[in-house]
Amino acid sequence: MSTTETLATPDAQAAPDAALPLATGRESLAVLWPLLRERRGYLILVALAGLVGAIAGLVAPWVIGRLVDVLPGSGDYRAVWLAVVAIAVAGVVGAGCTWAGQAWLARLTEPTVARLREMVMDRSLRLGAAQMETTETGDLVSRVAEDAREISQAATAVIPLVVQSLFTVVVSGVGLATVDWRLGLVGLVAVPMYWTTLRWYLPRSGPIYAAERAAFGTRASRLLGGITGARTLHAYDAQDSELERITAASASARDLSIRVFYFVTRAFSRNNRAEVTVLALLLVVGFVLVDADIITAGAVTTAALLFHRLFNPIGALVGMVDQVQSAGASLVRMVGVITMPVPERTAIPQPGPLELSGVGHAYREGAPALVDVDLTLAPGEVVAVVGATGAGKSTLALVAAGTVVPTRGSARLGGVPLADVDPPVLRQHISMVSQEVHTFAATVAENVRAPRPDAGLAEVRAALATVGADWVEDLPKGVDTVIGEGGHPLDPMQSQMIALARVELADPDVVILDEATAEAGSAGARRLDAAAAAVLENRAGLVVAHRLSQAVSADRILVMDHGRVVESGTHEELLAAGGRYAELSRAWFGA
Repeated sequence: MSTTETLATPDAQAAPDAALPLATGRESLAVLWPLLRERRGYLILVALAGLVGAIAGLVAPWVIGRLVDVLPGSGDYRAVWLAVVAIAVAGVVGAGCTWAGQAWLARLTEPTVARLREMVMDRSLRLGAAQMETTETGDLVSRVAEDAREISQAATAVIPLVVQSLFTVVVSGVGLATVDWRLGLVGLVAVPMYWTTLRWYLPRSGPIYAAERAAFGTRASRLLGGITGARTLHAYDAQDSELERITAASASARDLSIRVFYFVTRAFSRNNRAEVTVLALLLVVGFVLVDADIITAGAVTTAALLFHRLFNPIGALVGMVDQVQSAGASLVRMVGVITMPVPERTAIPQPGPLELSGVGHAYREGAPALVDVDLTLAPGEVVAVVGATGAGKSTLALVAAGTVVPTRGSARLGGVPLADVDPPVLRQHISMVSQEVHTFAATVAENVRAPRPDAGLAEVRAALATVGADWVEDLPKGVDTVIGEGGHPLDPMQSQMIALARVELADPDVVILDEATAEAGSAGARRLDAAAAAVLENRAGLVVAHRLSQAVSADRILVMDHGRVVESGTHEELLAAGGRYAELSRAWFGA
């Protein structure tokens, strides 16, 4: 199981954060339409509810227009009561259609959004850590969280109003033409005016919304980096510089949002100009037609009310263009991950040694993290890696785990290149635990079962016993105690033991420990060292040693410096050689 407990860039060298790709509109539709088609029954019901509701909205203008013609000079007010009843019934029907349409639309869109989120997570996990390592973690988090929330909000608040507005505009336009074709032609004057507004607005706003969503992703990435790297920032007194970067990212997102609001305001002002112009023309033409005894004053009233009825829906459509485009920008970002190609990896690792041949790797040009590293890790052999910070130890561990594909050389297990093995298959053979472990918001048992969800409770308890996690039985509910965020807190030693228990349960061929016992502190160091030794028993192991005492019992020790293996041998051999390891040993153990 090639599993890493962290995706932090190792060895104090920053990997370039590449942005995740964006999908095209056609690609987004190709992904979205099959999901909607699965629930096409609700799609039809939403359309029917919108149509009936829009027709019900025509009742009031028609009834009021008729009253204008009937009431003057008539003492019969029964028409008023009939009008009140008709309008009330139409109002109830319209409200019912609105309620039903929104309920059906929620049943259509919410499962679709949930499925999109699952597809993003599935693809990001299937791509494997090697490919996702080169992208901004905050960008992926933004796409799964913020973009999914943007689409969900649009589905529940924006899309119902858009659907209702579209039906209202179409039905009211047909109704206006039905009253009198001449008045219908006057109403058409608004079309080029609205079209001009859209032609001005859409080309300018589209790129802004895409930039806005990207700025939100960058902001999330900066915030996430600042939070997760808080201790490092404090250690180097670099809080102010990081805060400046976070502030700059936030300011960029803020400024883009203000520009979007500015465009929306200008669009509304253009709409208002079209509305007042066409309504005035409608009244003037209506007066002429009534004066010529061609139509009645009631017909003009109905026409004016129908056109006035278009104000809010058209304003809503234009006003929601920003939200629709923002949701569209979020959709193409999510689909961009979903459509990322997954390399065809069909190779199956064979039992045998883990071999690194001529491995070199650089996170950026001109700054190699590894240089010409050769390593053969035989089954059952434990090799420790020591060296100063930045020597390349963690990069070596990532390459050996298949998490990072080296820029030069090859990494093989049983003669099969790790890059040719599908990540889920590779995880069955290689497990990696790093210094920064992750505890899921779940029970202890569920945390340990992460690599094997079908494992029985007895197997979970056996894995915990192997690593010496007897403290689990003292938790409020034992292995059923919820830990992680919002759950029972664990200290660093306990979290590391959970991670090691996962490895024991996974039962891989190779175990890679990247300073996996460094966080325990002096009190838990011995217990964690014993836990690590138990997990490594009868397995090949590559141990990046935080404490030199961890390397003493290894079958072989590699000493790294500036990305190169400068010494190799047993503890006794390296001490006798009097080289770099001997210097480190004297510094650690004393003369």
